Amino acid sequence: MAGLSRGSRIIFQQNLKITQLGKRGQIDEAIKVFKSITQPNTVTYNSMISAYAKNGRIINARHLFDKMLYRNLITWNTMINGYLFNGQIDKACELFDKMPQRDHFTYALMITCYARSGELEKARDVFEAVNDRSNVACWNAMITGYAKAGRLDDARKMFDAMPVKNLVSWNSMLSGYTQNGEMQFGLKFFEGMEEKDVISWNLLVGGFIEVGDLGSAKEFFAKIPNPNVVSWVTILSGYARYGMILEAEMVFDQMPEKNEVAWNAMLAAYVQNGKTDMAVSLFNRMSQRSAVAYTCMIDGYCRAGKLKEARDLLDQMAYKNVGARTAMISGYIQNNRVDEARWVFDQTATRDVVCWNTMIAAYAQCGRIGEAFDLFEKMEPKSIVVWNTMIAGYAQVGQMDKALEILKNMGDRNVISWNSLISGYTQNGFYVDALKYFIMMIRDGKKPDHSTFALVLSSCSNLAAEHIGKQLNQLANKTGYVKNLSVCNALIIMYAKCGNISDAEKMFQDVDNADVISWNSLLAGYALNGYGKEAVKLFQEMEDKEVVPDEVTFVSVLSACKHAGLSDAGANLFELMTRNYSIAPSSEHYACIVDLLGRSGRLEEAFLLIKEMKTNVTAEMWGALFGACRMHNNIKIAGCAIEKLLELEPHTSTNLVVLSNMYAELGRWGDVERVRETIKKSGAGRLPGCSWLEDRNQLLVFLCGEDTSPQAVDNFNVLFTLTAQMMDMGHMPAMTSFCLDSDN
Repeated sequence: MAGLSRGSRIIFQQNLKITQLGKRGQIDEAIKVFKSITQPNTVTYNSMISAYAKNGRIINARHLFDKMLYRNLITWNTMINGYLFNGQIDKACELFDKMPQRDHFTYALMITCYARSGELEKARDVFEAVNDRSNVACWNAMITGYAKAGRLDDARKMFDAMPVKNLVSWNSMLSGYTQNGEMQFGLKFFEGMEEKDVISWNLLVGGFIEVGDLGSAKEFFAKIPNPNVVSWVTILSGYARYGMILEAEMVFDQMPEKNEVAWNAMLAAYVQNGKTDMAVSLFNRMSQRSAVAYTCMIDGYCRAGKLKEARDLLDQMAYKNVGARTAMISGYIQNNRVDEARWVFDQTATRDVVCWNTMIAAYAQCGRIGEAFDLFEKMEPKSIVVWNTMIAGYAQVGQMDKALEILKNMGDRNVISWNSLISGYTQNGFYVDALKYFIMMIRDGKKPDHSTFALVLSSCSNLAAEHIGKQLNQLANKTGYVKNLSVCNALIIMYAKCGNISDAEKMFQDVDNADVISWNSLLAGYALNGYGKEAVKLFQEMEDKEVVPDEVTFVSVLSACKHAGLSDAGANLFELMTRNYSIAPSSEHYACIVDLLGRSGRLEEAFLLIKEMKTNVTAEMWGALFGACRMHNNIKIAGCAIEKLLELEPHTSTNLVVLSNMYAELGRWGDVERVRETIKKSGAGRLPGCSWLEDRNQLLVFLCGEDTSPQAVDNFNVLFTLTAQMMDMGHMPAMTSFCLDSDN
């Protein structure tokens, strides 16, 4: 700066100030500085464009970009980077195509753009278009893209093929291993690195923390030659993440140098672990409090339900940045005060993408989808996150036509967009549609991730479509997602629900780190297929391996005992659940034990259990007792159960039909007529029965009473033939089941 004129020095300092204010989130102050400059240069404009983009005001950034008479290469790159930062990949691509010239940074930016949106093939196309093969930045961007998508084999091939590697290349590959939890490969790679810096060490320590291996994280942290503040903050945050707050405090106290980042990390540690009082004490000790510290403390108060204190702190801030306001909005939302959250949102003059997404997601998640859509319409530009939020919001309230419309109107869809739609179809019971749009997703050029596989396998489970499930299993094998725990668990359930217990067991045995969901999945499979003894044996094995069962575990094992008639084993497990694991019985547990006692003929005991229950008795429990009464022909208790069922489900006729049939079997025709009159007066109806099966890779669906299916005549002919053959062999159908139909 010594050789610069006074005017040049002043504008240099002003440009630097714009950049610093932009980074700190003080966009209004940055605008004031920008407007005060009488003769702005290209650097001034570039700095302001960057400040706008970093604070979510991408429209303002583009307006300034378009206003410039002279743009240099940095201007174009800054604008593209702004679009990337705000998730507007399509706009970045559009600008990239218009560029008069490009440099290695431009290409690296576009590779990153496409990689972040999951379009790795397009990222590769950009990479291939780079003539200069010594452009290390592009190689590094491609490695990072593959690694973040979990395609470590492709990342490693790219790394090995590099003509020239720098330290960033090595760290990019190492980051791929550590972020994906592949610490065995990561450690081996780290040990083979030709050169290491503190970033390399930090990545390794962070990787061990990610997989929960705090012992190794501590060991390698101690070996770092010259740990920097990031090193200390990494291990501190690791301890805090796993609730080891005392260890986090020790690290903080031992730090040779504490900067703003370190203080904020310790503050966040207290907040994350619910230590609000300690957080307040630390906050008061801080000599300098940044907007990040205020935001963290506001979050802490909100988590503790102290909304007044949070609001007072927000009001104390000299400059209320969008981050602090968003934290307050989130706090109100977390405490179910959405209207107050909206008031703060309306008072926020400068809103970034996160602020908009938070408010729209709040409306969507609490079912106020109309208000969510109104805000969505006002938001400009719309980020891909908010598009996805709207898809999920409409799906949550069952409006799948609207969810599909949103997806179709999106300019740039990613895998989360498709997952949100497929999840909606799955959760709303449209399993065939879920599979249909999975195929559409593939046609759209999007590669499924572990969430996609888990969702479509769930649909296969509910459709008992094993053939499709097996194809998905093969695809998961090819893409490497079969190693993902959620995919493994979904495969166990799929095979079990399709009646293929053998493959379900094999899948379970192949799981490297089975969690309680893995055990529950196989237990549920045993229950569905009547393998009671196997379920009890698996539960005992689960206890032997010190896997702590949860509420779902006991629902599955009690259900298995129920179907297998293991009443004593079931009763013992029910007692064990409360005594050894302090799990309060839910309505599902009670329904299982009532059904279990009822099936074994212990109707009085089951009836007494229901009457003595402290929790609300559900229709499921009375239905289980009623079903047992039907099995054992106990009219007295059946009458009591049906009265309760009519109170809880007045518009369901199925149980009345069954009661009428029971009376008919006993020849009590007066009671039959009385029940028929009750059905007529109540106007009760029932949903038609539905079943399906796979035939030569085609899913055939059958509805009770429907004879419009192309296969209906053939199916009925086969049924009549089978019935005649059974009667010839002496097997007479139980006609008592057909005494009364509610529709006739």
